[in-house]
Amino acid sequence: MKPNPTKRLRTAEEDGDVRETGRGEHGEEERRKTVDVSIIMPVHNASCWLKECLQAILQQDFAGSMELSVFDDASTDDSRKVLEGWRERMEDRGISVVISGHNSSQPRGVGFAKNKAVTQSSGQYLCFQDADDIMFPQRVRLQYETSLRNANCLIGCRVQRLPEGSTERYTRWINSLTQDQLITQAYTSHGPTVVMPTWFCSRKLFLKVGLFDEGGKGVPEDLLFFYQLLRQGGRPFRVDQGLLVYRYHERAATHSVTEETIWKLRVDFLQERVLSQWENFTIWNAGKQGRKLYRCMSLTNQKKVKAFCDVDENKIQKSFYTYQESKQRPKPTVPILHYKEATGPFIICVKLDMTGGVLEENLNSLQLKEGTDYFHFN
Repeated sequence: MKPNPTKRLRTAEEDGDVRETGRGEHGEEERRKTVDVSIIMPVHNASCWLKECLQAILQQDFAGSMELSVFDDASTDDSRKVLEGWRERMEDRGISVVISGHNSSQPRGVGFAKNKAVTQSSGQYLCFQDADDIMFPQRVRLQYETSLRNANCLIGCRVQRLPEGSTERYTRWINSLTQDQLITQAYTSHGPTVVMPTWFCSRKLFLKVGLFDEGGKGVPEDLLFFYQLLRQGGRPFRVDQGLLVYRYHERAATHSVTEETIWKLRVDFLQERVLSQWENFTIWNAGKQGRKLYRCMSLTNQKKVKAFCDVDENKIQKSFYTYQESKQRPKPTVPILHYKEATGPFIICVKLDMTGGVLEENLNSLQLKEGTDYFHFN
């Protein structure tokens, strides 16, 4: 196996901007050059996808300096061998390569592997890349340019789903959100409004937010990071161009995260960021999802619910909902109204893109503004 050579420092004449650290004019401490962009890639048993993924990295049209930083999380296939086999081609293209990992009996999880890949990297900007996805040639260049103009933003992009047609509603949601909705729809069940495989940000912003949760399998490390980004005043931003082939398959780590785990995180974040600012509100959906949200709220926020509203005449005719499991006496009862009789602000607990446009038409008929008069929680 070839040793990993130390890549030659570019001179100011070549680069116009040499970034390095050293101590004293005699170089008593080894100097370390930073690069413009580090591609951060966690790997676990990904050998069947690596050729397409790595070839796409080689084909990037970005003119700055790049580095590929890989952490192999206890792969049992030949992922490590495949990665090492691409080292020379990467370095011939001018892309530095850092590969490390562990061979414990069990993987430590995506959050752990990403953190290791970030820690060992030296880029001023971080481009997160899953080993089963494929970059378009302009991805690094366009996201880098966007990051320079939006220093406090987590940059995403539109995606092309593979196989085509898989997760159709989810893919449409990813690609159709407006820039404002990247904030207002952060409470929906789809997760981060800029999806993790498309993330690009400065190292400074990443370190400000903090490392990924390393709880391992079943932990939504991307959603936890995304919510912490918003708490820290960071913002999501999307390049409105398809820059990534986002592969769907049953081995994807996201399938290990349970719906209940995501639900609890979303409820807590909704209460923290939205409901704490409201004196009262209406839950739009008197059915299962609306009632579940009500039951999961704190007692303080339950008392703020002035009504449920719906379009279902059977629910409306019941006229109220009684929270039978409550320990309060008498048990809380909440009116159920037709949506035209209800007043905002609203938390919408009806799934988007599932009513043939009826929900969206009803909201528009009330002349409500998303992010002020209502938020989606669905």
